[in-house]
Amino acid sequence: MKSVTVYSMHGCPYCEAAKALLQKRAVAFEEIKLAEEDDAAWTELSLRSGLKTMPQIFQGERLIGGFAELAKLDQIDSLVSLKIAG
Repeated sequence: MKSVTVYSMHGCPYCEAAKALLQKRAVAFEEIKLAEEDDAAWTELSLRSGLKTMPQIFQGERLIGGFAELAKLDQIDSLVSLKIAG
């Protein structure tokens, strides 16, 4: 199974909602918090994902998206696809 990684930042309500949804569906994930002043990390992540918002959720190298995309996936399959994908 490819691991799920959640890039987040302090004080982000969508980050908290995404993590809560993953926990509710028993999807294991690693959280990487970016500091607001870490310009290099933000630039690298933005180049990787094409996004400038948080959270940014990946399964392996595949971008899931942010909270809205995670919630849509939850509506489709209750995040089962994040547990079984390999």
